[in-house]
Amino acid sequence: MTSVETLSLWAVVVITFVVLVVATLMFLAARYKRCPSDQVLVIFGKVGEGQSSRCIHGGGAFIWPLIQDYRYLGLTPMSIFIDLKNALSLQNIRINVPSTFTVGVSTHASIMNNAAERLLNLTPAQIEEMAREIIFGQLRLTVASLTIEQINQDRESFLESIRKNVEPELNKIGLYLINVNITDITDESSYIESIGKKAASEAVNRARVDVAEQEKIGAIGQSLAQRERLVQVAVNEAEGVKGKSAADAEQRVFVQQQETRAALGESEAVRNREIGVSQNSAEAAKGKKSAEADQRVFVQLREAEAVVGENTSRANIVRSTADLSVQEAESRRLSEVAKHEADVLIQQAQARAERERLVASEIVREEIDRRKVEIEAAAGAEQVRLRAQGDADATRLRYDAEAEGVRKVMQSKADGYRALVEGCNGDARSAAALLMIEKIEVVVEAQVAALKHLKIDKVVVWDGGAGTGTAGGGGSATANFAASLIKSLPPLHEVAAMAGIELPDYLGTPKPAAEPVKTSEGN
Repeated sequence: MTSVETLSLWAVVVITFVVLVVATLMFLAARYKRCPSDQVLVIFGKVGEGQSSRCIHGGGAFIWPLIQDYRYLGLTPMSIFIDLKNALSLQNIRINVPSTFTVGVSTHASIMNNAAERLLNLTPAQIEEMAREIIFGQLRLTVASLTIEQINQDRESFLESIRKNVEPELNKIGLYLINVNITDITDESSYIESIGKKAASEAVNRARVDVAEQEKIGAIGQSLAQRERLVQVAVNEAEGVKGKSAADAEQRVFVQQQETRAALGESEAVRNREIGVSQNSAEAAKGKKSAEADQRVFVQLREAEAVVGENTSRANIVRSTADLSVQEAESRRLSEVAKHEADVLIQQAQARAERERLVASEIVREEIDRRKVEIEAAAGAEQVRLRAQGDADATRLRYDAEAEGVRKVMQSKADGYRALVEGCNGDARSAAALLMIEKIEVVVEAQVAALKHLKIDKVVVWDGGAGTGTAGGGGSATANFAASLIKSLPPLHEVAAMAGIELPDYLGTPKPAAEPVKTSEGN
């Protein structure tokens, strides 16, 4: 064999080998199948021990010739319209439930195997018809287990019940439920329409009640604010009146104290003057004793004035403390009253809120207007009461101040009398005699005033000219008339005797009473 023939033979062998390799590669490439994202690759034949098929979603797989083959299942969703009519609900009311279900082949491993076993050679129309029958039966079963209210009002629960009943049945044939859409639920007896009207009426009534409630809250708040303002104004006015009354009372007390002090000074000056006159007209021993008594009385009076000043200061402190206690008590009373009134108002508001939920808006508005008038009237009455309380407190303070002034005057007199008795070494009769001596001038002035104001237009005296008196005296009738008029006034000694006091000798002694004239018949 020549070299040319040898080269030709090797060329044929190489070409044949290359052709075989290329053909093998092309055959193998043709048997490798890739799976699109919207399809499921189903490989059937000899795929494994105990398996009828193998499903692949995404990627690819080699299909062995002769022992394996393949098909594709589409994942495109199918929209199935279910027009369910006259379905019997749990209340035995027939309703119409038109709905649309969206289903598709599942990509879950077990469910894909079910689809490969039951849907691989079916057309989309056949798959849709099979799914419709399953959905129709399960939907009717779901409606029969629910009431109209559950179906119509709680759509989420209704859809969840449909999903629980329908989806397991679809999974058995390799499908899964993507979406459920209930368009409109109706019934032949208009029960659902009546429920809607009832719900609408309840919503309208609730809205009206809410509006009335808010208006009531606003009116109550406004009334409470007005009442608070009126009460505060009345309290401030009452405090002003009380302050003014207290100032007036303090002024009157101060004036009474000054007048009392002036009266004590005047009486002291008059007493000193009268004691001086008595001392000048009395004997030396009496004058010395009287001077000593005057000294003691003077010292006691100074001490009495000091005690009066201390008592006045203490009284002022006590009065200030009492006023402070009264103000604190009044503040606590007002606070407690306001707190109780607030509690009452809160309870009344709660009761009104519970009652007014059952009435219509017009009745609520009239009730609010009426209560506005009542609250304003209560505020006016509270204001009048506070003003009357302020006037009463002012009157009480004025009478207390006047009584305190009178008490201090009487206390000062009592202290003066006590000092006078102590100055007389405890001899009450001597002290009474001194007081009577002080009042002699007043008694004489009263007697003179009695004669002074005696109005006598004309006195006619018939005198017989005999020059004898009516009782055998030596004076004329006119002189006897004047003497009788003077004697008609009560003598000083008799006035003192009426008081149980015996005047000293230097004021004279009374004449003994004339003995009765004995007649001859008496002998």
